[in-house]
Amino acid sequence: MYLDSEKKKEIFGQYGKSNSDTGSVESQVALFSYRISHLTEHMRANRKDHTTERSLVKLVGKRRALLNYLKSRDIERYRALVKSLGLRK
Repeated sequence: MYLDSEKKKEIFGQYGKSNSDTGSVESQVALFSYRISHLTEHMRANRKDHTTERSLVKLVGKRRALLNYLKSRDIERYRALVKSLGLRK
């Protein structure tokens, strides 16, 4: 599987406060970004997979909502996260 517990711990350790920090906005956005990149590659190979397309759009919406929340609370953390993940906004 593309996302096992070791990969999650690595993502949470890199972007969160610790390996078990699953609740911070930074770690959640990083996990969503990893899943979005995986689903985007799947959609390039399987254009007619509408179920995956729907879940990809939902994930992008969740990530956008978390980023908007972080932007309204702490603009410096938002800018650092966007820069580290390489997002466009």
